[in-house]
Amino acid sequence: MLEVKNLRISFSDNGGDEAVDGISFSMEQGEMLGVVGESGSGKTVTALTIAGLIDRRKVITSGEIIFRGKELLGASRDELRKIQGRAIGVIFQEAMTSLNPLMKVGKQIEEALKIHTKMTPEVRRELALEAMQQVELPEPELSYEKYPHQLSGGQRQRAMIASAYISGPKLLILDEPTTALDVTVQAQILNLLGKINRERNMSMLFISHDLRVVRRVCSRVIVMHRGKIVEQGDVNEVFDNPQHEYTKKLIAAIPTRRKKNG
Repeated sequence: MLEVKNLRISFSDNGGDEAVDGISFSMEQGEMLGVVGESGSGKTVTALTIAGLIDRRKVITSGEIIFRGKELLGASRDELRKIQGRAIGVIFQEAMTSLNPLMKVGKQIEEALKIHTKMTPEVRRELALEAMQQVELPEPELSYEKYPHQLSGGQRQRAMIASAYISGPKLLILDEPTTALDVTVQAQILNLLGKINRERNMSMLFISHDLRVVRRVCSRVIVMHRGKIVEQGDVNEVFDNPQHEYTKKLIAAIPTRRKKNG
């Protein structure tokens, strides 16, 4: 479904240093693949490039990104626009910065349908309300008319999920989707994403610095360090028996719960 071959990305304004240094990996349809690494490891730049959201004027790229048989790295802007939001959806860390504060939530959820289909406003509204119900936004009819600041953090993230998957993308890219949420809401969102993955057979590229979250939701994991993939494989095998020193360091840094005395 997705194949990345020897991808290299460097920013033209930083002396040509490579943010991503010759990485290769693939994804199957319906797979949940985790990408972990510290800030600056190249994981977000990789995701944005796959989604076609990187500013081509500021980067130098080489290699191949093949999505469902189509090469994206050399695709035109018009070709990418047909894919963005329809075949590939993206959810970012903080929904408040991604949602338009001046537009009602329901209209934003409909946006992909407005851009990529010829549906009537009535049909778009009906599908938006259905999506809001599926992501368990409370009182969809009322939430549809609200502005982002009128929703809680967890509700805004649910709205982002609804807007990202309403057009039925084959691949959903999630960049730290639960980092800004408290533990209880985080668990609810992770359960929701797992449900969408199972019911829609939707592939998910899950980017996170939180290894516990990745182990919970993903079947395979990629470990990135300084623009390179240093380890990848079955999530349990990598976490239980890490081979690379950097992976061992990341796993050793995972906080453990200690039992209280008495």
